[in-house]
Amino acid sequence: MIAHLDGVVTAVAPEGAVIDVGGVGLLVQCSPGTLAGLRPGERAKVCTSLVVREDALTLYGFGSDDERNTFELLQTASGIGPRLALAMLATFSPDGLRRAVAAEDVTALTSVPGIGRKGAQRIVIELAGRLGAPGVGGSAGLGSTAVRQGTSGGGALTWRDQVRAGLVNLGWQARDADQAIAAIEPEILAGSGTGAGPGSAGTAGSGTGTGDGSGAVVPDVDVDVAVALRAALRVLGRR
Repeated sequence: MIAHLDGVVTAVAPEGAVIDVGGVGLLVQCSPGTLAGLRPGERAKVCTSLVVREDALTLYGFGSDDERNTFELLQTASGIGPRLALAMLATFSPDGLRRAVAAEDVTALTSVPGIGRKGAQRIVIELAGRLGAPGVGGSAGLGSTAVRQGTSGGGALTWRDQVRAGLVNLGWQARDADQAIAAIEPEILAGSGTGAGPGSAGTAGSGTGTGDGSGAVVPDVDVDVAVALRAALRVLGRR
């Protein structure tokens, strides 16, 4: 098993990243939250899980051992493969999943695209007591998954780009993803300390700042992509 990769990030795309380890570029499929902590040209260490199929060997990357271990545990439940497990970790943090399973919160689990009520009930039954209690997982890894609002010279995706890509990869239409991002943007930017209100933010892929409605430019802020993605999924789940 390949437990982790430690090398230079050579490319980052919405669905994964390429990490150069000893001159070999390895493609790693990652959740949007993990991708947000990777920068082209910078060195990174990513915890990994190798999924072996008859027709493919696929590496999945995570920002912490806890996330990787939770990913592997999820796949021991009936009907959960790697893509659905990744979708669950895009929607919930490991502790969030532990709380949902411990509380038998079927409604929360059905907010994950691809999981219906019966599937959520099966997950609760099969994983009860196996994921551990909230707070027991390790926190070592990439650390903060914040990215800059503007696109950096290294080609980093904006937080809106990453949330949009994450939603589309989870099965939502691009139009629905854009509407959800627009709905959460005031809350996300306010939580990041900009004090920006509705209508104050620039469009996805904008430059280095955000307009405040007066022609001034608000400096770029740090946005936690994982938090933004979960907020967008909550909006979509209420439709």
